[in-house]
Amino acid sequence: MHLTLHPSSALALALVLCSGLCNSPQCAAQAVEPRAALKDAKLYFTAPIRWEQDDWLRFGGTLAVLGVAYNYDENVRSHFTGGSDEGLDGSDSNSSSDALPAAVLVAGTWMYAALIDSPAGYQELGSMLEAGVLSAASTEILKLSLGRERPYDTADANSWFKSGDSFPSLHASAAFSIGTVFAESGNDDYRWLRRVVGYGVAGYTGYNRVSDNAHWMSDVMAGAALGYYTAHFVMNRRTVDGAERTEPSVMLLPMDEGLMLTFSMAMK
Repeated sequence: MHLTLHPSSALALALVLCSGLCNSPQCAAQAVEPRAALKDAKLYFTAPIRWEQDDWLRFGGTLAVLGVAYNYDENVRSHFTGGSDEGLDGSDSNSSSDALPAAVLVAGTWMYAALIDSPAGYQELGSMLEAGVLSAASTEILKLSLGRERPYDTADANSWFKSGDSFPSLHASAAFSIGTVFAESGNDDYRWLRRVVGYGVAGYTGYNRVSDNAHWMSDVMAGAALGYYTAHFVMNRRTVDGAERTEPSVMLLPMDEGLMLTFSMAMK
């Protein structure tokens, strides 16, 4: 039997499978707590009903920037393809390679945290995975709702609601959610380096999606905004007034001779 996954679906699946990296008891306990993740997901998808004036202003500003980018979508496509009739091959041959930089960032964070057995490193990994999955889920919802055709299928940037899956870019939203967590986590000693690497990986991914003719420029910018704000949502949820999240946690951990049930909560 031959199974084929669409590139965007394959990337979404890869983000979920990345949680398999977190397979040690220490990583599971410190990075991903299922009950907290489910609560985060509920708050994430209902966040607009709690937005305040500043949030709506940021949303409006983002829409304005996307509107400007949308106006130049066809010009940017022509720049990379050489003309409106070029690049209509209906293929995304670089999907896997474009997803690799963000995947390497996740894997590198996991390996470093495991090497030094760092609780902060595991928490950063958990934030990366949670932000990546949340942004991927919201991206897929928008893709299915808007149905925009990709630039390798049509030279018309106004081709919406036609069963396409171009807007927004899943690669961009995942890369910016992961890259932003990497850039803004940890202490400030190496903040400049973290930002160069984190935002560099995200920007490189977004640029490739446009230059590969896999997405319109506005697709990538929408994905970038979605990933960036999702990352900040997750990082804010992981702290309460600057301290680590204090919700009670119940976990079942493997031991040499069986299982251990643990319960933890912060005492004030």
